[in-house]
Amino acid sequence: MSKKLFLTPLVILGYIFFILGIRWLIVDEPWMLDKVANEERLGMTFEKLFSEEINESLPGYLKQIYRFFGLWVSVIGLFIISFSKPRFMDNKGMRKTLLFCVGFTIYSALILAYKFIPSSPFIYLGWGSVILHLISVWNYRKLI
Repeated sequence: MSKKLFLTPLVILGYIFFILGIRWLIVDEPWMLDKVANEERLGMTFEKLFSEEINESLPGYLKQIYRFFGLWVSVIGLFIISFSKPRFMDNKGMRKTLLFCVGFTIYSALILAYKFIPSSPFIYLGWGSVILHLISVWNYRKLI
């Protein structure tokens, strides 16, 4: 039972990462997914930013950056899902490495979100991810 309670939160996190990444890949204006926080960070609206002639190519550049970001987030999700299989969990080192990597990703992303976009609704998703990670950590301790 502890193995299942260890794996389930990690699999959920993997799917969350995968879905978020896909969203950034397929949405036409991915910077608008977090419009309020991004405009707050910029200190201006996107309309004003894009209205300047010098920023004419900025939407294309942002789309490119967000596409790569989405790709990496979805790949991280796939890795988490792929390595959250019961056959890998028989290896204590694998469990520990998976927990560390997922935890490092979640906690560092949450710290960066608080630093750069504190009004983002992704902060709540970050805290949900922390809770899921802590459930896995708790059950990891039961496994050893």
